[in-house]
Amino acid sequence: MKRFRLWPQSLVGQIILLVAIALFVAQAINFGLLLRERNSLTLTAQTAPAVYRIVDALDNRGDRPMGDRPRARFLDRAPQLTGDARPEVERRALAMFADAGLRIYSIRVVEAKEPAPLRRWERLRMRTGGDFAEDNRPRRLVMAVQYEPGKWVVTQSRSGGRPPRFGGWLIGQTLILYVIVLAPLLWVGRRLARPLGQLTRSAQQFAHTGSADPVEERGPGDVRDLTMAFNAMRSRIVAMLDEKDRMLGAIGHDLRTPLASLRVRTESVEDESERARMSQTIDEMNRMLEDILSLARAGRSTEAAQKVDLSALADAVVEDFIELGSPATMADSDRAVASVRPQQIRRALRNLIENAIVYGERAHVSVVREEGAIRLAVADDGPGIAEDRMEEMMEPFTRLEGSRNRETGGAGLGLALVRAIMAEHGGALKLVNRGGGGLEASLVLPV
Repeated sequence: MKRFRLWPQSLVGQIILLVAIALFVAQAINFGLLLRERNSLTLTAQTAPAVYRIVDALDNRGDRPMGDRPRARFLDRAPQLTGDARPEVERRALAMFADAGLRIYSIRVVEAKEPAPLRRWERLRMRTGGDFAEDNRPRRLVMAVQYEPGKWVVTQSRSGGRPPRFGGWLIGQTLILYVIVLAPLLWVGRRLARPLGQLTRSAQQFAHTGSADPVEERGPGDVRDLTMAFNAMRSRIVAMLDEKDRMLGAIGHDLRTPLASLRVRTESVEDESERARMSQTIDEMNRMLEDILSLARAGRSTEAAQKVDLSALADAVVEDFIELGSPATMADSDRAVASVRPQQIRRALRNLIENAIVYGERAHVSVVREEGAIRLAVADDGPGIAEDRMEEMMEPFTRLEGSRNRETGGAGLGLALVRAIMAEHGGALKLVNRGGGGLEASLVLPV
């Protein structure tokens, strides 16, 4: 089961997500600024009528005719106000009085709990809009100002109804902005991702098989330049590998010819023991030559992968050793099918079994299914390998004759060849010292 990732792994996904986050942050800042400006304008609209009436009343004291209805009342004591205090209106009013050049000793502002009576045009608007909600009706705002010691002026105004909401409009604006910005970005991202994806697949194929088809040169100019450079590099590497294979084939042919000639000449040696030693040396040279050529060609196998039951394959390899009288055993294993190159896996397993028999007296083979992998394990009864030399043992031409108690041996190419075969299959070679003694070498293959 794949773990869910919030952060995309692809370049295009990361760019789109970063742009989306940047747009969201920008819109959030824009919303905050708009909300602040809207609240400021609303507060000014609620405060200005009462401030204007008080300023007008103070400027025209004694000049108003008796028939005029007063818009402000003058009192000789502090008035008793009931309602919800509006400190933000008080602060705004003080600033407006200061701008008008009036000195104010004290100010109190409350909002009456009951709604103000509706005007004719407000009734008409509410009937037309169908909005009769109590919260939307305007309320009375009462402002009392002490303009001189012990002198107060009181006026009323309408605070206005609930201001219209603009959250839905802002959400709609954000969605439109996302569509306008992200749609072209998605198109450009897909145009960029397709050639990059093809380039990645071709590089992975080349890493596993040593060959890959050329990548189609398309997309933006930078991507086309990258694709052209990759195709040129691929052509040069393929040419070099082909030349290497031809050279190795020629070297192998040129070396096998004198070895075959030496084998014929050994038949003329009369001393039987000397003839046997010479034949053994020639066979060892042939095996060494075959291992060197196989290691040099690793990663460019022409064998096709196929579905194989690894338990049956391991059992057949162990049976070959048993028929030759070698001390090898096969544990009962369940069916384990994987897509592999059978000849290469057979050779890798044979190398591990030979090492176990030569260095550890016996070979115990088992096939184990693990999560996402199949492990072919070969255990022996030998002394094992020092932990600090595990990696070194998988390098070409590395031998541990003393610590492994071996009297004779090859060129130290067995484990290096096995590791190369595992790398070609996308697997791994693992060496672990057993708790009860001995070494366990495992071929770990992905399912």
